[in-house]
Amino acid sequence: MQVQIQALLAAQGGAEGEAGGSNMGSHMEVAKLAIFNGEVGKVGGFIMVYRLFVRIKMRGNIVEEQVQWVLSYVQGGSADVWKENVMEELEAGEVKYESVEEFLTSLNKEFGEGEEELVKVAELKKLEQGGKLMEEFVQEFKKAARGSGYEKRPLMEEFKRGINGGIWRKLMEAENPPSSIEQWYRRATALDRNWRESRRKEERLRKKEVRGGQKQEKQSLS
Repeated sequence: MQVQIQALLAAQGGAEGEAGGSNMGSHMEVAKLAIFNGEVGKVGGFIMVYRLFVRIKMRGNIVEEQVQWVLSYVQGGSADVWKENVMEELEAGEVKYESVEEFLTSLNKEFGEGEEELVKVAELKKLEQGGKLMEEFVQEFKKAARGSGYEKRPLMEEFKRGINGGIWRKLMEAENPPSSIEQWYRRATALDRNWRESRRKEERLRKKEVRGGQKQEKQSLS
């Protein structure tokens, strides 16, 4: 998608050099643009690229030509049936778009339903605490959880999957394990904070013992 956008921006100079947004006709270089076949999660990127292309290269074209041109890149899969229906409605005069943006909105409404939710779910499932502070991980998790459709037990299961194993075991083996996602956030954060503070104390003690041993060694050699 980024490559396509860069190519369109590179073409902008040529488009701007033409007289007053004149009709590009057959001179449009569109061979490398992607096809949309109705695949879930792809419509947002498709619309972004084609919206930009129309603005840059087809400003002088009438709306009907802009819509028909975008439709020529909607093909295959579940998009074919939708495309045929739209073309029949256009030819019969049953539908008329006032702008290409109105058409792109209808395209997004048809194929973008639930797309954001799918993206959020994928993001949620990839999250892992790793070396992050629990406070940081909780904030990332909350951000991904918004709009994912996950709540209650499914959300708790994803959180448990993402946090470090040691914290998960301690909380699961506790006399009263967390029973809500808010309790998981709060108790996991407290446990992580206590564990890190304990590690810092152990490190300070170890350094102190090392310095004490070095001091004794110097005294014995003197």
